[in-house]
Amino acid sequence: MRFLRRKAAESTDAEIDAGEDVAGEDARTKAHTPAKGRPTPKRRDAEQKRRGPVAPPPRTTREAMRRARGNKEERKELSAKRREIRGKQRERMMAGDEKYLMPRDRGPVKAYVRDLVDARRNLLGLFMPLAILIFVALLVPDPRVQSLTTLLCLLMLVAMIIEGVLSGRRITKLVRERFPKEPARGLSIGWYGFIRASQIRKLRVPKPRVRAGDKV
Repeated sequence: MRFLRRKAAESTDAEIDAGEDVAGEDARTKAHTPAKGRPTPKRRDAEQKRRGPVAPPPRTTREAMRRARGNKEERKELSAKRREIRGKQRERMMAGDEKYLMPRDRGPVKAYVRDLVDARRNLLGLFMPLAILIFVALLVPDPRVQSLTTLLCLLMLVAMIIEGVLSGRRITKLVRERFPKEPARGLSIGWYGFIRASQIRKLRVPKPRVRAGDKV
């Protein structure tokens, strides 16, 4: 009976050891990733593979010139298409299309402000010519001309600031009456109208939809 018990215990221990060996082998098999058998391709090689086969180098000078001429024509055609697209986008932006306008110019409120500014002749429209006049006056060696020009420009600037403040208040009031549900901040609306009025009429973007003197 003792021999039978010893043999049974030994067989049990052997089964346990065999089970542990199998479990260890399974764990190592799951944890270990087999090698791919080939090196990882470089990024440059992968991109070239996606783009397709590379054209062979030219064998003669004439072939190289023909290929270069073809590439130049393709670049010219692509550049012409891009210029055409940009031209169409600018044309639509100048026409006031909401899709092509800058974010600061979008919305019915901003369109109404532009119409209010464009319907009046503003003293602020002389801001850029006045800046050019100041620059030219500084180049004149006569101090009397410089002093008179400086005084005139200073008076003009004061008048422009007063006109800009009064125009901003008027525009803000009209906007709030026309769009009572829109959040119209006085400083933002007034500044937008000031910038619009300080630009030369022909250079305003988008172009004016109304003429000077029209009723908005």
